[in-house]
Amino acid sequence: MKHIRNFCIIAHIDHGKSTLADRLLEYTATISQREAQAQLLDNMDLERERGITIKSHAIQMNYKVGDIEYNFNLIDTPGHVDFSYEVSRSIAACEGALLIVDASQGIQAQTISNLYLALEHDLEIIPILNKMDLPGAMPEEVKDQIIDLIGCKREDIIPASGKTGMGIPDIIQAIVDRVPAPVGDPEAPLQALIFDSVFNSFRGIIAYYKVVNGEIKKGDKVKFINTGKEYLADEVGILKLDMAPRSVVKTGDVGYIISGIKEAREVKVGDTITTTARPSLDAIQGFEEVKPMVFAGIYPVDTDEFEELREAMHKLQLNDASIVFEPESSAALGFGFRCGFLGMLHMEIIQERLEREFDMTVITTVPNVSYIAHTTKGVEIFVNNPSDLPDPSKLDSVEEPYIKANIITKADFVGPVMSLCIQKRGTIVNQSYLTSDRVELVFEMPMGEIVFDFYDKLKTISKGYASFDYHQVGYRKSDLVRLDMLINDEPVDALSSLIHRSNAYDFGKKICEKLKELIPRQQFEIKIQASIGAKVIARETLSALRKDVTAKCYGGDISRKRKLLEKQKKGKKRMRQVGNVEIPQTAFMAVLKLD
Repeated sequence: MKHIRNFCIIAHIDHGKSTLADRLLEYTATISQREAQAQLLDNMDLERERGITIKSHAIQMNYKVGDIEYNFNLIDTPGHVDFSYEVSRSIAACEGALLIVDASQGIQAQTISNLYLALEHDLEIIPILNKMDLPGAMPEEVKDQIIDLIGCKREDIIPASGKTGMGIPDIIQAIVDRVPAPVGDPEAPLQALIFDSVFNSFRGIIAYYKVVNGEIKKGDKVKFINTGKEYLADEVGILKLDMAPRSVVKTGDVGYIISGIKEAREVKVGDTITTTARPSLDAIQGFEEVKPMVFAGIYPVDTDEFEELREAMHKLQLNDASIVFEPESSAALGFGFRCGFLGMLHMEIIQERLEREFDMTVITTVPNVSYIAHTTKGVEIFVNNPSDLPDPSKLDSVEEPYIKANIITKADFVGPVMSLCIQKRGTIVNQSYLTSDRVELVFEMPMGEIVFDFYDKLKTISKGYASFDYHQVGYRKSDLVRLDMLINDEPVDALSSLIHRSNAYDFGKKICEKLKELIPRQQFEIKIQASIGAKVIARETLSALRKDVTAKCYGGDISRKRKLLEKQKKGKKRMRQVGNVEIPQTAFMAVLKLD
């Protein structure tokens, strides 16, 4: 055990984590030249296309320092705020963390929040200054920022470059010297913490864990403490580039188990594995439940595919424990699921993965957050869906979730960033200059305002320089109303949203105009209205399409044409009564991109 080192790599998005992981794998000869490729650990198509890490990836490296062979368990983590749950789980399986800071960009918001996650678990932090080969690198300034942030010595910061391989031997040496070996009792009953799982269509569910106490052997009868289910360990082993079977995985090691589990619901991330022969009575603590930030409905385009969608969602949840969902039904879209995501990017990725990995075409409704409604009788209701909001006559007040947003940006963009936040009903709490050119702004603002397009706008106005991170600070009273969309007097529940009264008029007007463009014209007039309760606040009319019934009459008497037109008029009357409007799928998505 003295020769095991478990560590993860944390940083802001795009600071070079995956590239540095590649260099470490090459330097320790874990992969051959033939297997080497850029961002080797990002094995999902989506990750490669977008150049971001979505899943954390574990891999074991063996390396000799002097005469001693060490086992390094490396976990590469995502940098985007929407995947911070992946990071928190990886941190729970480690004793040390490499904190990577881009020498040309300095410390950014997500660097700080990931660092706090690591410090809460008492990890040993090794600061690394990456991208030293760039002409725009400012090593001395960024070193000052790191020292201010974590209070380390100047000589503890390792200059490196993931591209050229500079500083890699120093990093390996620092991991050996500074990261503590795992603490655990090899003689105690088995306790292993599950931190991830994947679904394999041939072998069932594969769970990844870290052994905290005891050891796990091939052929053991194991029990999952949370669910109480028992299985036979068909295969255990460690994670190399592929899975490498072993007869035993010992204390402190990170490994996998295949036990022929078919049901996705039976494996919970954060659960503890123990043996049935010598069971451990306590589960390992260390995971908080994930708090979804954004709710949206996901419906199959073809209503018959509801069961397939349910299966697909369960398999996805295995691989991404941060998604929560429950069934719901909508008058406009039939049966589907109400899903909770950690952010807009997370929602987009889940939708893409459903389409690619499971061949499911889905419609996503307008995303929103969860509110608390107080009725006049003093009952509290949690509202995850605008249609659950009680009638205005029975409603006393509504509370919405607020967040504390930390935005770090260049001094030139302070004005535009402030006006954006104030426009989103934010109030400034603090403004501090980290250096002469970098400002940290702290705002308190409603969660519902940042759901749509806040992050994209922030990136646009700051030319990509602003970094953003947030956490919830509880619920506050607010003047919220439910905006309903009516098409020919029929409410379309998938388009309704909860919105602040001051923004309702503009928003309603924009949606009506957008739907007028997107809904195809019919042979009857379609009216599109936005209403709050019974009061209509915006309206657009889609005029009728006239079918030319007189086209077959050429010349001749007008009375023949009139006869046909009268007949058409009767038909039109009958049509308006039963007219049913088809709303294209693009209309549901367009609401998200109103600006």
